[in-house]
Amino acid sequence: MTLQFFPPDDQWPSDGLIAVGGDLSPALLLDAYRHGIFPWPSDEEGPLPWFSPDPRAILPLDGFRISRRLRRTLRSRKFEVTSDQTFEAVLAGCAKGTGREGGTWITDEMQTAYAAMHRLEHTHCVETWHDGKLAGGIYGIAIGGLFSAESMFYRVRDASKVALAHLVRHLNQRGYTMLDIQQWTPHTGRLGAIEITRDDYLSRVATAIELPVTFGAISGNEWPEDSIANL
Repeated sequence: MTLQFFPPDDQWPSDGLIAVGGDLSPALLLDAYRHGIFPWPSDEEGPLPWFSPDPRAILPLDGFRISRRLRRTLRSRKFEVTSDQTFEAVLAGCAKGTGREGGTWITDEMQTAYAAMHRLEHTHCVETWHDGKLAGGIYGIAIGGLFSAESMFYRVRDASKVALAHLVRHLNQRGYTMLDIQQWTPHTGRLGAIEITRDDYLSRVATAIELPVTFGAISGNEWPEDSIANL
């Protein structure tokens, strides 16, 4: 698929900074994600930078690792799990989550743009609830069989990991083939994340986005034993 707003990938630098400028309109965002590019502002000021790192991190949908602690939590039905019930609250939670008290790349402009994308059914979230209150969640962009996870947060221990586990299970059930997490960290590595070359990533994205897949809905806190063993 031809890029509309960005330079061709054979002109992309190795440092991952693809372009600077533009806006966060749905057309520009969709063109970016369909080609493995995402916005990553450092603050509210200045032109908007767009990145496609090399290497690129993904979480293989057949490679998610469930720790013993998370396994117990999933079995306990401690959390209620839903999707797309309170997208903007999940966005705000991610922007102000643990570790982001001093600043966040999820600026007010980013929140406005991704909320608009949600109204167009391009972005989705998974929420976890505890005692009737939002305890954590994860959100991202879905295009065909690609889900590009943007961020997650928690207010109760393990709430974000439960959201991620349900997201992975849901994506498998719906026929998705890729879960993009952009960059590898030791934390995501413990969950099963791997790095692949940008060329490999772009090839996989080109195939994934053509799949006739829709996100659907998650509801409940059930976690069948076979799902724990065969995620």
